[in-house]
Amino acid sequence: MTDPAPLDLTADVLTLTRALVDTPSVSGAEQPLADAVEAALRGLGGLEVERVGDTVLARTNLDLPTRIVLAGHLDTVPVADNLPSRVETVDGEERLYGCGTSDMKAGDAVMLRLAARFGVPGARPARDVTFVFYDNEEVEAVRNGLGRVARERRGWLYGDLAILLEPTDGVVEGGCQGTLRVVLTVPGKRAHSARSWLGVNAVHGAAGILATLAGYEARQVEIDGLQYREGLNAVRIEGGVAGNVVPDECRVTVNFRYAPDRDEDAAEAHVREVFADALAAGVTCEVTDSSGGALPGLGEPAAADFVAAVGQPPRAKLGWTDVARFAAFGIPAVNYGPGDPNLAHQAGEYTRIDRLQPAEDALIAYLSGSDA
Repeated sequence: MTDPAPLDLTADVLTLTRALVDTPSVSGAEQPLADAVEAALRGLGGLEVERVGDTVLARTNLDLPTRIVLAGHLDTVPVADNLPSRVETVDGEERLYGCGTSDMKAGDAVMLRLAARFGVPGARPARDVTFVFYDNEEVEAVRNGLGRVARERRGWLYGDLAILLEPTDGVVEGGCQGTLRVVLTVPGKRAHSARSWLGVNAVHGAAGILATLAGYEARQVEIDGLQYREGLNAVRIEGGVAGNVVPDECRVTVNFRYAPDRDEDAAEAHVREVFADALAAGVTCEVTDSSGGALPGLGEPAAADFVAAVGQPPRAKLGWTDVARFAAFGIPAVNYGPGDPNLAHQAGEYTRIDRLQPAEDALIAYLSGSDA
């Protein structure tokens, strides 16, 4: 692949979004885009810039009373014959189609526009700003660039408020759910299917687990005025040896999405309680993945000011995002971006063009202090 063209941060947010989208950056292959972002930020002249792998960090250092951290991931899911980008009008609505338009290169473009405004010599925002463009968000957590920064350059993530420009359709989404995955393993006894009475069918033994899940009543809880809904679901089932063998093992993977008033230990304890009868009957439970959620923290002054600047009622984030990494440091964090979360990862992914400029304008107002 040829090197991408230099990014013009003076271009409007739609043009800049298209430039980002048309530079493929599937997880693990972000280097060309990270190089272009780094060069553009260094060229502004008013930012401290640092590179950590394929994560690009930049910040103002104006000794202002508050600091806001803006973060966005550069990577996308694999391209699905949806590049280059294209603009289409559907039912009177202008849309920009392409891989990563919604999740989340539209948000990255807004960040770059803000850097161009506040990261030049002589600029005087009301708040210091840190920009974090990170890699490998769409893959396993151990590769996540924001996690690497948290381990190696933690000071870069400190601020009075963190805003992740994840797709939220232009609405502030507070906090995030936690997520827990467990594998429930049902034991059995192998036998020839022609003489099945000599064995114990482990797949049949999973029926109780599935019945428990089908009858599970998910909790809803209100936190800081936001309604979080939980969910407990089987997401994978594996079992069977051959077409003529009674299976001696069945594995059911269960995903628990939980409200952020539970911590990881409480979430695991709840799952074990739900399946207490199965566990007592010999089913084993192994935690394979766990990430705690984040409380919304909307009562913090910096967060309340941002909600006021956006001018729309906030809602709960249903899903896990990297706001949880900031919450672990005691930093209030919200999700806010122009993309539509319902379109993320789809082959027909797009972002509404009329969502781009309002997102930029709201953040300009907030960082300029005109939200007060």
